Amino acid sequence: MTDSQTDTVVQLSGVSKVFEGRGQKAARVEALSGIDLSVRRGEFISLIGPSGCGKSTLLRIVGDLIGVSDGTVMVNGKLAREARLAREYGMVFQAPVLFDWRTVQRNVELPLEIIGRPKQEREARAREMLALVELGDFAGHHPWQLSGGMQQRAAIARALALDPAILLMDEPFGALDEMTRERMNLELLRIWERTATTVIFVTHSIPEAVFLSTRVVVMSARPGRITKIVPIDLPRHRDVETREMEHYFELITEVRESLRGSEGEAVDPRRVAAEGLSA
Repeated sequence: MTDSQTDTVVQLSGVSKVFEGRGQKAARVEALSGIDLSVRRGEFISLIGPSGCGKSTLLRIVGDLIGVSDGTVMVNGKLAREARLAREYGMVFQAPVLFDWRTVQRNVELPLEIIGRPKQEREARAREMLALVELGDFAGHHPWQLSGGMQQRAAIARALALDPAILLMDEPFGALDEMTRERMNLELLRIWERTATTVIFVTHSIPEAVFLSTRVVVMSARPGRITKIVPIDLPRHRDVETREMEHYFELITEVRESLRGSEGEAVDPRRVAAEGLSA
């Protein structure tokens, strides 16, 4: 086996998904068609495309939450179902899905509790993850006592509790205000740098995708296909100054024009970045 093969965390080959309609008037929906994608260990991959193009469907297929109609999905050299059963995923969605009756500490402990880890071990691991997301002082609080951004940090801590090979994130910051979202982008990059976890991230925001990613995967309208993969060759360590770099604006323009499917009319990349415009 070659080095590139052993370094591949996710391999999608010829993946298609059709949702068959139920009932006489229900429409058959072809969500994805012919998806081929390799994700290397430690990458941060963003999926972006028009609404309804199948980004979230693709993420759920990788996580074995839904099956494929055609093609194969391999994670760490095994079928996606085997990887899920081996608990090699962490998942974060737009809603944090924390239990209000459990403290933040006990929410983070939950996946460890489910698999039967000893109480002392799961408490120590939860404290470690809360420190990572800078919520150590809020371990005894309940979710309703936290801001939206803090709740999402708690959800990320919970997702990382089992030390997953891959973190799947479906528009986790979509419901946050712009300033909180920018802070969460910085927090997520800090966590990614420290954990080296492979991340697949769904977003509608072009600036967010460019700021976070090592590569941006551009998808077409339904049925979703990969039309272009844009390498993001910004410095790996990124901060507020990154958003002022000329090359950052150039990459935003490249992704935006790829989404349009042609060179299109001229776009002012500084306006796109400033306003957080998305496809």
